[in-house]
Amino acid sequence: MKKIILFIFTINSSLIAYNQVIKGTIFDNKTKEIVYPASVYINGTFVGTLSDQNGNFQLDISKYPSMPLTVSAIGYYSVTMSNVSAKKPLLIYLNPKLYELNEVVINAKAKPRERRENLVIFRSEFLGTTGNSFNCEITNEDDIRFMNSADNDTVKAFAVKPILIDNKALGYKITYYLDKFEYCKPSSTFSFKGNIIFSEDMTSDETRRKYFEKKRKNAYLGSRMQFFRALWINDLNAAGFTVRNSANEVLNYDRIVTQADSHTKYLTAQGTLGICYFRKQPASFIVFLKNLVFFDANGYFEPDGISWEGEMAQPRIADQLPLEYSAE
Repeated sequence: MKKIILFIFTINSSLIAYNQVIKGTIFDNKTKEIVYPASVYINGTFVGTLSDQNGNFQLDISKYPSMPLTVSAIGYYSVTMSNVSAKKPLLIYLNPKLYELNEVVINAKAKPRERRENLVIFRSEFLGTTGNSFNCEITNEDDIRFMNSADNDTVKAFAVKPILIDNKALGYKITYYLDKFEYCKPSSTFSFKGNIIFSEDMTSDETRRKYFEKKRKNAYLGSRMQFFRALWINDLNAAGFTVRNSANEVLNYDRIVTQADSHTKYLTAQGTLGICYFRKQPASFIVFLKNLVFFDANGYFEPDGISWEGEMAQPRIADQLPLEYSAE
């Protein structure tokens, strides 16, 4: 009898551990009023939900227990929270977006020539310039607004609604919450920041499924996702990756990974890391913005922890795969 009771307790404990349903309510940080609707999701996945008319939500995060939770809503900056717990309801406060009024606003109807030029820049830097980008369409471009600096050197983009993307190359529909986009014309440098949720997989028939599988596999090979998945299992060499430091020394797993426990790992190094993918010399580079950069078995890494240069910096939204993707 004692054995049966112990067995039942073990099962219940496992269910509690793996069925992590988080609940919460979302507010405006300034007015303290309910925010509705808001999207609550795991960035880069299909896992998400919407808050109801009372600002309440619940979401099962069992598949990604160590991943940050992201909350986004129209007119607000996204909030990302780590180490969320299902033990008690969350109270989440979103900050409203404030736009610079001293800059020139180019909306969907005004200054058509400037808007067309800015859209070309935005598509190129946001979607990328790989082959997949040419089969990737932003379906609500009218919701994108631009601000040009007084000297016309810098372009900023804002989206009054989530950006909707139809990726006909990889077979996904995507919703992207844009928090920041800046492009400097003289230096041709840019930065953008936001969060992405995959809303639909378009593999409807066998012919299209095979086409998408091939395109997805090509996007995966040599990607940042593949790199971190291979690094997690200490299998970089088999995946075709080599890591070198600034002195061109090959670095093994133990020199670049700090492991807090079996479920928590960090990328760390002194200086810039060179990444070789079936090459003798690095074609990509990791520049550290933090000393320790959390990464997960599914290929997730802290986006604010590092910046990329070289080949692995080129793929953008048009080449991004959901964390559910499997190359098997």
